[in-house]
Amino acid sequence: MTRRYLTVLFLILMFASAVMGGLLWHLRNRAHQRLLTGQESTPTQAPAVAPVEQATLFVANDAEDSLEPRTLTLPLPASPPERARAVLGKLFDLYAAQGSTHPVPGGAASIKQVFLLPVSRPQASGPNPAKAPVEPKDAPQLAVVNLSGSFAFTHPSGIEAETLTMISICATLHANLPSVAQVRFLVDGQTRNTLAGHADLSRTYLTADAAATTIPISGAKP
Repeated sequence: MTRRYLTVLFLILMFASAVMGGLLWHLRNRAHQRLLTGQESTPTQAPAVAPVEQATLFVANDAEDSLEPRTLTLPLPASPPERARAVLGKLFDLYAAQGSTHPVPGGAASIKQVFLLPVSRPQASGPNPAKAPVEPKDAPQLAVVNLSGSFAFTHPSGIEAETLTMISICATLHANLPSVAQVRFLVDGQTRNTLAGHADLSRTYLTADAAATTIPISGAKP
């Protein structure tokens, strides 16, 4: 009797296990189908792409010690700081490319950030000097260009090569963001005396002066 009872119990357990297994398999399939249905019903969104516009880059030419304006079509973000970083990144990509007229390694990754700040003005005077004037949209700006340490470390040393790099950056910024009147440089977020031993990074550069430098500049200091 006991043996027969155990056999029946065993068969009941086997049947229950089979039923549970089938139920779990069915639930798993339903969950999988619901997941697929949800994925198919979710609209596919293309990644945001900046509109393509024309940009003027002032490309350095070591053979002639000069800058050459070059117009290219690039995706340019609407944000002025990102736009500035984009045009400088393309300029640096040209310098890092094979056959460059101004070979400098690093490419676009050498531009870590570009910050745009209002150019400081003298303190207002008069009956209410504490009230700051409203800055117009085309008010002059200071661009702070933060270069990577590896770019400064690998940049060719020499007054001509370093000067060409500095003024090409300033002229390119001025051509694409006319409100940028001044430029200062940082390296890895820190001030630095020179780029690679010669070009002064401790000073403020005037973009209008750099933009006018399209003739040979050998021996000149920006």
